[in-house]
Amino acid sequence: MRSQDIISRQGGVCKVLRLYYGIALAIILVDQVTKWMIVKYMEYGESIPVIENIFYITSHRNRGAAWGILQGQMWFFYIVTAVVIVGIIYYIKKYAGDKLTGVSLGLILGGAVGNFIDRLFRQEVVDFFHVYIFSYSFPVFNVADASLCVGVVLLIIAMFMEERRAKELTNGQSKDQN
Repeated sequence: MRSQDIISRQGGVCKVLRLYYGIALAIILVDQVTKWMIVKYMEYGESIPVIENIFYITSHRNRGAAWGILQGQMWFFYIVTAVVIVGIIYYIKKYAGDKLTGVSLGLILGGAVGNFIDRLFRQEVVDFFHVYIFSYSFPVFNVADASLCVGVVLLIIAMFMEERRAKELTNGQSKDQN
């Protein structure tokens, strides 16, 4: 019996959906509060060392996607983000019984909405985490970006785990038939 079937029978679907949407809401709130603080208390371009030569809080703006690609293409971002959000909501409900998938989709949803709010109201995304890896200056990012990346990595792991379970199930059934 699949975990989704068990959750449905126990009436726990609403509980797990609240968890996934709660994760998204928490990400959105932390993302927006931190961005507000950066805009309110820092000058654009200002950088505060947290760990010298490694990690800084740097006030930065981005009018494009990750690493500044597609600068100024706001309508493209509005449409793509709206489609992605609808898709994530669909898949959160569809895979409510798979907690790793649900958590990963909650993280992705929170990140997508967090950056969408910036694009909608500021016409740019506020970034501020600035990391140096040896001498490489990693592109400046924010809470929403980090949430998106972690969510995607967890989703990939969940997909590999599901594929592995499916293969084990198929192998187990073929052994039973022999």
